[in-house]
Amino acid sequence: MKKANRVFWIVLDGVGVGETPDAKQFGDLGANTLGNTAAETLKKRGSPLKLPNLLKLGIHHVTPIAGATEPSEIIGAYGKAREQSKGKDTTSGHWEMTGLVVNHAFPVFEKGFSPETLDRWVKENQLPGVLGNYPASGTEIIEKLGIEHLETGKPILYTSGDSVWQVAAHEEVFGLERLYSICKSARKICDELNVGRVIARPFVGDPRKGTPFKRTYNRKDYAQLPFGPTILDDLTAKKIPVLGVGKISNIFAGRGVPENIDTKGNTDGLRVTLEQVQTRESGLVYVNLIDFDMNYGHRRDVAGFAMALEEADTAIGKIMEAMHADDLLILTADHGNDPTYRGTDHTREHVPVIAYSPSLKKGVDLGVRTSFADMGATVYEALTSEAHPSGNSFLNQLI
Repeated sequence: MKKANRVFWIVLDGVGVGETPDAKQFGDLGANTLGNTAAETLKKRGSPLKLPNLLKLGIHHVTPIAGATEPSEIIGAYGKAREQSKGKDTTSGHWEMTGLVVNHAFPVFEKGFSPETLDRWVKENQLPGVLGNYPASGTEIIEKLGIEHLETGKPILYTSGDSVWQVAAHEEVFGLERLYSICKSARKICDELNVGRVIARPFVGDPRKGTPFKRTYNRKDYAQLPFGPTILDDLTAKKIPVLGVGKISNIFAGRGVPENIDTKGNTDGLRVTLEQVQTRESGLVYVNLIDFDMNYGHRRDVAGFAMALEEADTAIGKIMEAMHADDLLILTADHGNDPTYRGTDHTREHVPVIAYSPSLKKGVDLGVRTSFADMGATVYEALTSEAHPSGNSFLNQLI
């Protein structure tokens, strides 16, 4: 393969593969999302994670998979990457993958947002007030404040260890479009505060009527506009098709992603990705699979995380079977979110770098990449046959 016709770049959101050298600065020593999940699954379930396709791609050479049987042949290239950006969030992870290193960390708000900021937001949107305004788990704060939200009409505002302004509101009672509208208003305020993302977190249910609160997949992210061009912009400028699947367009505020298919979680995202492998004619398909992070990592749900990994592995096998000789598949993550770790926040970890093509070398050790941007440079070179200055492509190691 001298040049790829299609690249499928799949981000397993939150599936890190072990602490980085600077993990102590983030309070994340010992974090290893995939490795610890595998070990805990073997311990609790009595059987190892079933990841036959990831094992054939070489994932066990990146981090130990407890109880796994090593395959007879490795058909992929494998390694891991260290983040240069000063953070461990979705925005910095994806931006760095596409060539933008965030040298100044987005601010976090351990004590919530200032009264002056909230007063402005409340007045601009004619809100009756705000509930919360402190770092919290999204599911826990809805359980705690959901009834009061229904009774008062006040949206629930919370943040986390990441640079986020998150707003939870009842999809039917408060209204989905109204939630989106107040989040767009918050995005303007957050541009001034340099906050990474505003996230609309709709939910449904009413425990008073016997229906528990449940978040829906109508979540929407409002990210900062990237501070410079990415490989997505450069590919688009060259008329190479770029399709986002999942929340990709939201992460880049739509820039460099002229087409996006919104999905409802991993199952839907994997279905859409396989459809694209079967039908897409050319270009980049850039996928984010959110459930690892949103449903299982933050909730510290090891069993759910294991189930999601096994589901993804099965789908990856089908994707590989459907690939053409001149296709390239890259599997990675944007940060860690170890479900066995303390707290509910992301974890500062290396991310896996797995590459596969029917026509490329097998069993290649890509080592430890010094930046996520190496993946973007590889994607760019594969689709254009040109080097990109943002990172060090590893395409030559595969040919």
